Amino acid sequence: MIYVDDNTIKVGGVVLPGLYKSLEIKTEAKVEEQEVEGSTAKPKQATGYEDAKITLEIILEDGPGNTKEDKLEQIQALFRRSGQAEPEVHQIVNEHTSKRGVSSVIFKSLSTKETNKKEEIAVSIEFWEYVPMTITAAKGRAAASFTASEETVRQPSDGWSKYLGSRGTAPKISNKLSNSPAVDNEQFRTAGQLVLEGM
Repeated sequence: MIYVDDNTIKVGGVVLPGLYKSLEIKTEAKVEEQEVEGSTAKPKQATGYEDAKITLEIILEDGPGNTKEDKLEQIQALFRRSGQAEPEVHQIVNEHTSKRGVSSVIFKSLSTKETNKKEEIAVSIEFWEYVPMTITAAKGRAAASFTASEETVRQPSDGWSKYLGSRGTAPKISNKLSNSPAVDNEQFRTAGQLVLEGM
């Protein structure tokens, strides 16, 4: 859970150290340009919306309890703990983000900048809106998307089933050791035996 108020930011129950400067939310429409042969103009096609991007700016300074580097280490641990393989999904609680329709986010990036004065570290935290997708299998001949755990079994068509029922059976051979008509030629069998015996 992420709480952002006028003075503090709390991520996963931990208050982020430093001076909270700003919160910015950016959303964009998805627009694709189409190539038209013989035309220099590229018509644009609106295809949807990008996920919202939330940027938090924090300034870290040395304090009586710990240094700015210690504070940065705390923030780094929230971004990625030792052994953490994937970013966590957080619920964000803030009036600004609520009005923009953002409720779930992932900690996408952490940028830090130090000036030549080295009295402070500027921290930029970027959260990306997280919208879970539900993918279901579709029946029919059209191509479908599947989740990793779903499998489909194709049933034979009616025509194929009729063919299987009417095609007959292979002739039965009573003696399984008898020579096959395809190779029942004494000359070739003898030559093959000589080659095998010579090996």
